[in-house]
Amino acid sequence: MTKSFRCEIVSAEASIYSGDAAEVVATGVMGDLGILPGHTPLLTELAPGPVRVVHEGGEESHFYVTGGFLEVQPRVVTVLASTAVQAEDLDQAAAEEARQHALQMMNDKSAELDYTRAAAELSEAVARLRTIQQLRRKSGDSRG
Repeated sequence: MTKSFRCEIVSAEASIYSGDAAEVVATGVMGDLGILPGHTPLLTELAPGPVRVVHEGGEESHFYVTGGFLEVQPRVVTVLASTAVQAEDLDQAAAEEARQHALQMMNDKSAELDYTRAAAELSEAVARLRTIQQLRRKSGDSRG
């Protein structure tokens, strides 16, 4: 059995990552998914959240997606994301500001509220913050 497979992470704008992986961990709408070599073919929807690519030597690459799909084929795993960025490029202050804004929208009783939109914005902001926290824990950075 092979020890790796091809991993492609693409967004509507660009190819974000293309390379070999020993494991891919992503946030599906039904929970986290771990993909190893030899995984059964699969197509599933992704929720906003982190995507972690583990390389054969144990090093990891971290990404954030706003949703999309994950497809598993015998020799390639493709993450087709609405938006994807490297986790290191996420701005914690902007994510926290977006979270606060979404909470304010949900708590403002006088405003005409689009609850579904506010909840989606809150979910995405929390997912960005979760991705940043996971990356910091991995790197030993104690901020945030």
